[in-house]
Amino acid sequence: MFQLIHRDSRLAVLNKPANVSLLADRSGAPCVWDQLPEALKAKPYLVHRLDKGTSGVLLVALDQDAQRELTRAFRERRVRKYYLAWVTGAFPGGRTFTIDLPLRKGRKSRFRVAGARSNIHVEDRGWALEDTEPQGLPSLTRVRMLRQDPGRSLLLASPATGRTHQLRVHLSWIGHPILGDHLYGRPGAAEQQAPRLSLHCHRLVVPGWGSFEADPYNECSIM
Repeated sequence: MFQLIHRDSRLAVLNKPANVSLLADRSGAPCVWDQLPEALKAKPYLVHRLDKGTSGVLLVALDQDAQRELTRAFRERRVRKYYLAWVTGAFPGGRTFTIDLPLRKGRKSRFRVAGARSNIHVEDRGWALEDTEPQGLPSLTRVRMLRQDPGRSLLLASPATGRTHQLRVHLSWIGHPILGDHLYGRPGAAEQQAPRLSLHCHRLVVPGWGSFEADPYNECSIM
């Protein structure tokens, strides 16, 4: 159900496959967490999460001290996160852009930008809101185009903040939804069809712990 990338006495690093939940959900389908005690021969401790549809690097602490250290690193935004994503359309190239759009919770457990689409404007450095509603949580993503195919672009995206569904919301609201994203994209659009959510956590850099990569050219891949 997963590939083991790294294992020591305090930490396991997995390559989580797409379309498998990390934790048990209402579907009753097998989840990654239920497999960990037997696979690791140790009790796992939750550090962070990946969406069901997202593949890639997942950290699992193997003792409570490691859990506290790692969750603190995520909370303090000291962990650098890098994702690969196929999106619709021709994304601009030549530099790294920023998507500086605050988020808030919307209807039916979805999230949205805390402002009107008409107030999103493009500037030299990327996308931002002309005005921000008070309840919006600051959310910043850095994005660079790696490759373009007809009708789609491969991006390297690095969320500086860790809001729920941040990459999916940000990319959708600037007009480049992730392929296969039926929650924030347009599921009926031909250009967005894909067998899975085309989002892969390629690399995590954790100060004091190291850099961990999940090979994008395997069964977990979006390539």
